[in-house]
Amino acid sequence: MWEQIQINKRNSILLLTGMALFLMALGYVLGSAIGGPKAGWLGIIIATAVWFILTIISFTSGDQILLASSRAVPVDANVHPQLFNVVEEMSIAAGLPKIPKIYIINDQAPNAFATGRSPQTASVAATAGLLARLNRDELQGVMAHEISHIVHRDILYVTLAGVMLGSIVLLSQTFLRGAYYSSLSNRRYSSGGRQSSGGQALFFVLAVVLSILAPLFAQLFYFALSRRREYLADAGAVRLTRYPEGLASALEKISSTGISMESANAVTAPMYIVNPFRGKNAARLLSTHPPVEERIRILRRMSQGISYRDYEESYRQVTNRSGIIPPSALKDEPAAPRTPSVPPAPPPNPFQVNRQIGDLMRKVNGFTFLPCSCGITMKIPPNFPAPKAQCPRCGQIHTLRSQ
Repeated sequence: MWEQIQINKRNSILLLTGMALFLMALGYVLGSAIGGPKAGWLGIIIATAVWFILTIISFTSGDQILLASSRAVPVDANVHPQLFNVVEEMSIAAGLPKIPKIYIINDQAPNAFATGRSPQTASVAATAGLLARLNRDELQGVMAHEISHIVHRDILYVTLAGVMLGSIVLLSQTFLRGAYYSSLSNRRYSSGGRQSSGGQALFFVLAVVLSILAPLFAQLFYFALSRRREYLADAGAVRLTRYPEGLASALEKISSTGISMESANAVTAPMYIVNPFRGKNAARLLSTHPPVEERIRILRRMSQGISYRDYEESYRQVTNRSGIIPPSALKDEPAAPRTPSVPPAPPPNPFQVNRQIGDLMRKVNGFTFLPCSCGITMKIPPNFPAPKAQCPRCGQIHTLRSQ
């Protein structure tokens, strides 16, 4: 897959160059709109400085910004041992130099993503809704998909894109709000105003139009991320797990919930394994994700062998297209599919899912779980003021661990 890694590195350089040109153009227009055409060059200088700062931020802490905006919380193995075990397994299978940092997102919608600048600094995040709904094989398929994004260096490109494009949208919205709440447009750009020239008024109109279109540009740039990387990550996940049904079943569960993610936004949406929005926000023409139904059919057609070549053949049969897998990966030797590690089970009922999500987020937030001999489990918040707690059912007194 070295071709795909080189493509992602090249695309990252092109993205940085494209963002520099776009920011300079935006700076020139905004500067001309505020101070006249002569101030446009000052706008270019400021925009260049902004681009330089954003580039440094992207390479040093871009992943942390995206994780924070997604409300992801770092956790240890005590919070969810199975998640840590699965991530460790897939990291070793993929040959990563370091196990990614693990985060959990307090969101009922099932989803997951990976971010970072390199395999040495990568992180994976899963929602509480995902962990409450998937069995071990399904969770393994999702984590293998995210680990494949790390191996293919998709995460560098997505991290750079997220910070850069999010900043462009922020600058545009800041200008629009400033223009709306100030009297600048009414005082200087009215038809009878004496303080502005026709050229400056034209730049102001152009700046408003460009600021309005900036979010659309951001969405189109994300569309340029290509759906191809999702297919490749699916293929990589199958190769790591040797169990296509695990990922197929996980995608089926994720897409069938119909719950939009409250913690997702237009900048972070392309990072997730499945489009986090539902309804009108998930329009396929502008979606950075291929249709989930198509991805599931491709995975379930892989019955003869487990390799990139087998995925390419299944992809061709489902889509009537080919060339999704780089040539070097097609030489990979096929392996036999493995049997499921857990027996099929009926889907959990909504009450159980909501209870598991609540308990998981309490663990993330530092609650202490105290089992009582009467059969209930007491959930003590981290700021509980007393050294002891009484069971509400049987009245037994429990001594809390000293912090």
